[in-house]
Amino acid sequence: MTSPIGGRRRLPMHGGPTFSLGHRLSRTLFAVAWLLLCRWTPAPLHRWRRRVLILFGARLAPTARVYPSTRIWYPANLTMAEHACLGPGVTCYAMDTIALDAYALASQGAFLCAGTHDVDDPNFALVTKPITIGAHAWIAAEAFVGPGVTVGAWAVLGARAVAFSDLASGMVHVGNPARVLRPRRVRESMP
Repeated sequence: MTSPIGGRRRLPMHGGPTFSLGHRLSRTLFAVAWLLLCRWTPAPLHRWRRRVLILFGARLAPTARVYPSTRIWYPANLTMAEHACLGPGVTCYAMDTIALDAYALASQGAFLCAGTHDVDDPNFALVTKPITIGAHAWIAAEAFVGPGVTVGAWAVLGARAVAFSDLASGMVHVGNPARVLRPRRVRESMP
């Protein structure tokens, strides 16, 4: 079985790595850098954490915010637009691209998971699919977004809800699996 990453034969069920040595070393170096340079920093130091993430390949707008307790698996697969935010304790399992559009928010403890395994493959091959969180969408506390999911603009995934399929724009989704609860009624902002 060929891995989607690297093209060589991978046998993860036999302890074989899915990713190249260089890729694994890059992730290890980032994990050490994040621990030493970012994990302990005060919450308002978003600019500093952005710089570290950009150094490791992330594509972040100057106003994107990432909290120090956020866990990012591979920053080169992370894209964040203006005012997008990964809140405290968010896990960004970026085995494939994870993109947050303008003003998208993943709240505390949310889990964005861009990788899974082929359960029908005897070698349990890795399968990665990108995640897109649309503009002004909100992933609430401890919610889970699975591989390949697109969260539409202004959509809400409620606390502890689970999304394995796309979420409609402008709708509030709750439950496991996520289902539409109602339209999101966005009030005009105060000046």
